[in-house]
Formats: sequence, structure tokens, C-alpha cells
Amino acid sequence: MENQMQVENYRIQKPEIWAGNIGDQEIINLIKDSEFARKQTDEGRDYCYFLDKKYYTSNTENSEYACMAYTLNEPGNLERASVSDVVVEENEVYQIHRISVMRDGVLIDKIPDTKIKVLDSENQSSGGVLSSNKKINITIKDLRLYDVLILEDSRVKVFTDRDFLRKEFSKYVWVSPDNYWAYGSFKFTFINEREQKIAYKKTFFRDEKGDVLEPEISYLNRGERFVIEEKNYINPVDSGREIFPYIDFATESNWKDLSNYIVPIYDEIFKGASLRDFAPHLVEQLNAITHLDEKLQFAIEYVQNHIYYIFNADEMNGHKPQAPAITYENKQGDCKAKSVLLKVILDYIGVDASVVLVNFSTDYYIKYYLPSLLSFNHVVVKIHYKEQEYFIDATIRDEFGLIENRGFIYFMHYLEVKADQELQVRKPHRFSYFCVDEKVDFNVQGNTGKLNLVTTYKGNRANAMRRYFKSTNKREIIDSWNSFLFYALNYSNDRNGTDVRNVFKDASIDVVSDDKRLNEVKIQYTAIIDNPYYTDAQKNRFLMYFDRNVVKANARDFMHKDLPFWHNLDSEKYEINLYTDQKIDSEEKYTLQESTISNPYFDYKSRKKITKNGASVYIEHSPLVNMEIPQSEFEQFRTDHHTVADSNFGLGVDIIEPGLMNMLKFSFKKKFK
Repeated sequence: MENQMQVENYRIQKPEIWAGNIGDQEIINLIKDSEFARKQTDEGRDYCYFLDKKYYTSNTENSEYACMAYTLNEPGNLERASVSDVVVEENEVYQIHRISVMRDGVLIDKIPDTKIKVLDSENQSSGGVLSSNKKINITIKDLRLYDVLILEDSRVKVFTDRDFLRKEFSKYVWVSPDNYWAYGSFKFTFINEREQKIAYKKTFFRDEKGDVLEPEISYLNRGERFVIEEKNYINPVDSGREIFPYIDFATESNWKDLSNYIVPIYDEIFKGASLRDFAPHLVEQLNAITHLDEKLQFAIEYVQNHIYYIFNADEMNGHKPQAPAITYENKQGDCKAKSVLLKVILDYIGVDASVVLVNFSTDYYIKYYLPSLLSFNHVVVKIHYKEQEYFIDATIRDEFGLIENRGFIYFMHYLEVKADQELQVRKPHRFSYFCVDEKVDFNVQGNTGKLNLVTTYKGNRANAMRRYFKSTNKREIIDSWNSFLFYALNYSNDRNGTDVRNVFKDASIDVVSDDKRLNEVKIQYTAIIDNPYYTDAQKNRFLMYFDRNVVKANARDFMHKDLPFWHNLDSEKYEINLYTDQKIDSEEKYTLQESTISNPYFDYKSRKKITKNGASVYIEHSPLVNMEIPQSEFEQFRTDHHTVADSNFGLGVDIIEPGLMNMLKFSFKKKFK
């Protein structure tokens, strides 16, 4: 056995007293085949004989214990078991209690065959992410197919002074187990040894019919335990359409008390922050700007682009915000530090701003969670300006524009760092501009088509397009546009397999303009196309341009029993002009077809202009975003998106072929259509 000595990040030892002690004979007795076990293995699934998990929390530590035994009947599971990684935080110790296998009815200790390495968690230490996390690499030699692997371990996190929030507050979310596994025995225990009462809330549990039960809230005093136990258990959740049942454990509190707890911490930082004293050069720059709109833009972009973002995972929930003078001097800080500095600057220029706590990753669940400061993992700045509310993420780079033109951040729930606050929900948002405004001109003379696209991107789209053009090779960008147009012009149906570079000749794409104040990027694409018509199997010719980006497949295909549809679609405007030197069928049904949709959550309209040699369509999509579509209203929302997809997302014209016979054929077809 290598590395047997006790090290800082892991230890080989017996479990703590609270975790209990399971002997070899007890393990052997638990690893017994049953009819339930044989049924799972006969179906080719791996099987977990038992899983015993415990979570222990006190005012000095958080710890997790697990003991499990499972089969290695699948080669993939054998590989994962042979080499695994455990990531531990600063001051967290991984304790190994037992690594054994049951082989041919004999329990074999595998700790002597185990090699352990402690590595830096390199995946979390780049791009401004600083982490003192360590990755413990565990390699177990000579595991064999059809072994039963027994693992018993713990993770013990002892609090430091920096972990003042974790000392004061507890939060843990237990999620029901993966439904791949079948369990002979499954048990989870939550142990409260804190001085404070712990509340726990059972959410998305279901009755026998599969209907979601009303959440239940109960409490644990110090020394009390919560236990959930199942025998011969397979989690019945429909993972594609249902949320896994979970239990949220949190120190009993309410949002108002929590806001009053956090406010003095920030007030202490703001109290000693004088921008004139610690940033006189920045004050000079601000004073030199005449208009408040430009001052506000300068302040935001200064903090976003000139202060380096450092995300220290260990400290996000664990320490007070860094003083703005230090952030300014060092030109670096985490989200709290950058947000605090931005607020101090905005206070100086007279713009109303506050710091708010958010969690973009679990935003949907916050309304279900018990009140807890540990539900948040990020800090942004809320700005009230010209009777409008804006949210600015000070950690984002390369964003531009006056505040009304900047990118929009999607989330709903936040806690404002002010006294006596409740959890707040943002209002739905409607864009004051089109995120995408595109004009397409496709002119065909003879057998040659000239294609010209001019697209203006704004807000998030402008920021993304700048980054894309900055980081991507020009040839790759052109190929991307070519591939999109290959489908938009329907060439995928009459010349599939053709190299798109041979279809779109002399293709070029350039940034025509970039207005950093309006946050608008204008792109122009041009190409020459030989044989520009789509030709069907009956040799009928068409000019077509259907932009499948307009069709929102995620809205049409969405299927979930628990999650409402999250509406975050962009506002869009398109003008598509198709012109030819050939005569077209100006009375064709789909060429003439227009649409008007007035859904509570989006307005959509397409209008046509038809001539004897071409047609134009004007499309506008104006959504109400940053909101969940209630399930009771979603089917109409889906139906309306199906209407958009029914030939209302572009334009197609039928060519009337020249010649007397073709004219007679066309007239006959129209008469008996």
C-alpha cells in the first residue's frame, strides 16, 4: 500500500462515532442474493446491495458518510471503480474506512492494492478561477468483473474563521438516488448537532398515482435525526419528465432575518469606502465625462474589464466582501468584491444601486427552497435608472453599450442587500430593441443568384457576435454561414452531400460596423450561387428562404410534468426579398400566406408583398421573456409556435416555366388544385 501515512487531505481510519461501525460479518450478511437482486442482474443491470448515507452537521463541521456495496457486472462500472477521483475543499479531509471486494463468497481487503495520489484540482484553477481544492486520485488494482465492491468513506469539513456563514447556517439538499440503480437496502440519515433548529422540507415527492404531493416542512432540534429508508428500491421518478424528489435541510430562519444578518456585513465595508481617497485617478476620469449616461457606461465597463475576476470557490460563501480600496489597488476580486466596487463608484456618480444575491444555476428551485443565505452563490448589482431596473454582472467581460442597450441577464429570484428584505421576483421583460434585425436579398438573373445578408445584432447577441468574430477563424465563420444557408435555401433537399463551398462561390463575411454605445454589431454576408433554384423531383423550380432559427423547436418539443417552460427567446425582425427574372405564381397559397399571433407571451406577425417576379416577407417576433410559462397556458403557447412552423418562418415562390405547354400545364394545375 503506497502513501499509508496520514496526509493533510485524506486519512485511512475508522469512522467517526456518529457514523456508526459496521463489521465484516454484517457486510457479508447484507450481500445476499434475493429474487429482487437476481431480477436486476438478469436484466443486465448492476445492483447495489446496500447504500447507507449519513450527513452530520454541527457549528464546527459538516461531514458526510457513505457505505455501499455494488456489483461490477458491467465493464464501464468496473473501469470507473478501478480509477476514481474525489475533490475536497480547503480544510476538508477525505477519510477512507474500507475498500473491499466480495469475490467467490470471500471478503477481500483491497486497501493494500490501492494507490492514492493527491493532485491539484487543475480543472478549477484557470480563467480567473482560483481554487485550493485538491483532487484525490484513487486507483484500485485487480478489480474483476462480477466482483462486489464495498466502499466506506467520509468527507469531513472543519470550519475556519472564514466560514462564518457555514458556522452560523446549515444547508444541505438530499436528492433521491439515480434511477439506474436498484437497491436492496437504501438508507439516508441527517444528524443535527447544531445549537440551532434545522428545518427540512420534502419537495416533489409523489403519491401512488404519481401526482406531486404538497411539500412538508418539519424540524430537527439538536441531537435529533431524520431517517429515510427503503427496501428493494428503484427510484420510480420519470427522469425525462419529472424532478427527482429532494429534501432541503436548512437552519430555521426567514428571509427578513437573513437580510438583516447580511446587511451589517456589507454596511461595514461601504462605511469606510471613499472613492475620492482610494481612487483619485478614477474620480478624475469620471468627472471628465459630461453626461450621466456615459458616466454610467464607463463605470460598468471599468469594473467589468479593468478589474480581473477571481473566483475563489472555497470562499464564495465563507468570507466578508473585500474592501473596494483593495479591489481597486490590486485590480482583482471575486463577484462580491467587484460588485461592491461598482456600487461605490455608482454611489459617487449619483446612480441608485444595490448589491443583490443570486444563484443562476438553481434559480428555479429557490422558490421551493427553505430561506437560506447559502442558497446563493453569486452577487450582481441592481441599478435603478430613469425609472427602469437593470441588473449588471460585474464579472462579465467585453460587454458594451449604454445601460438600456447592454445584454440582459436571465434569472428570476434574488435577495437584495438591504434591511428587512423578502425574496424578490423580477418582472417579465420585453425588449425595447430587436436582438436580431436581418435583411436578406436574393436576386436571380438567368442561372446565377446574388445573395446578400445584412444583419444587425444588439444586446447579448452583439456581445456574443463580437466574441465569435474575435475568437474564430474567418474561413470557419464563412463555412458556418454557408451551412446555415444551405438549409435555408432548401438545397439540402436537392443537392445534399455537395460541398457547401462549391455551392456558395466567392462567399465573404465582414463586420460592417460596431457601435459600442448602442451595442450594435452589423454583419454583411455576400455570395454568388450558380443553379440558384431548388428543383423538386418533378423538375419544378422554386426560390426558397426559410430561416429555421425562427422556429423555436425547444418550445414545440418541450415535455415536462414539473418544470414550466422557461421563456428566454430573443426579439427578432426579418425582411426577406426573393427576386427573379422569371414569372412566379403570384397566387400560390403558401406564397401569399401571412400570419398574426397574439399570444400572452409573444406577438408574431408575417406580412407579404408579392409582384410578378418576386416577393418579400416581413417578420417580427416580440416575446415577453424572463418568465416561466404556466403549464395551464403552455399548450396554446406550443400550438402558436406550431403555427409559426407551418410555413410562416420564411418565403417560397414557384417559378412558372416559359413556353406555351408549360403555361397550359400551369393553368390546368391551378384549375384542378
